[in-house]
Amino acid sequence: MLDDFLIRSTLAGLGVALAAAPMGCFVVWRRMAYFGDATAHASILGVAIALALSLSVFLGAMIMALLMALAVSGLSGRGYAVDTLLGVLAHSALAFGLVAVSFLSGVRIDLMAYLFGDILAVGKTDLLVIWGGAGLVLGLLAWRWSALLTSTLNPDLAHASGIDPKREQLVLTLALAVVVAVAIKVVGVLLIAALLIIPAAAARPFARTPEGMAVIAVVVAALSVLGGLQASLMMDTPTGPSIVCVAALIFAGSALGATLHRRLA
Repeated sequence: MLDDFLIRSTLAGLGVALAAAPMGCFVVWRRMAYFGDATAHASILGVAIALALSLSVFLGAMIMALLMALAVSGLSGRGYAVDTLLGVLAHSALAFGLVAVSFLSGVRIDLMAYLFGDILAVGKTDLLVIWGGAGLVLGLLAWRWSALLTSTLNPDLAHASGIDPKREQLVLTLALAVVVAVAIKVVGVLLIAALLIIPAAAARPFARTPEGMAVIAVVVAALSVLGGLQASLMMDTPTGPSIVCVAALIFAGSALGATLHRRLA
């Protein structure tokens, strides 16, 4: 069954959707959109280093994404606004990554595949990595859900409850690095942030609980993957951007529906 590239592509997209959608909810709640973008941009440098050292691309992308996230967390509050730090670090890491790739003369690399994704080229090993990463992220979120939610919504209450918000921030940072590493093959570096944010944003108007928002976001992300794959095959368009386009259309429908509901209520 896994010999069919369409089945592999679908399973890969659904695995990324399962990992990215719940994480996207925390990104939206914490207003960390630029944080996710910076982490994703840094991963291209990790890809270049991994290829130069003949290491796993997944491992290189995850380590560099984690280092970026830790750097932003460590530097914030030291005289620079967070959005300024994110802008400097994100674009610097992407630029250094692209320059580093140009020096890999002995390695064949499809740069567009890493920038915009190449889900149709996903292999069985990639599937194992994607679903293993998704399982790790879901397990981490399930284990720390209550503490993560409390520290996100009310840091003072978290302190009073014996929860360390900085520790929970570290857990989110680790989970975000894993999501970026598993999603790079599907939607690419430049579109990972969109897959994190758009499904969560589309789910927000219709969710009554945080858990409900996470579930709806997963459904939106899964529909985006399936719809994007179908549109790509029918219209011969790039698959990663097609997935994001479908997600954007669902968000537009969600926003319109929420507006109409408020006016009719």
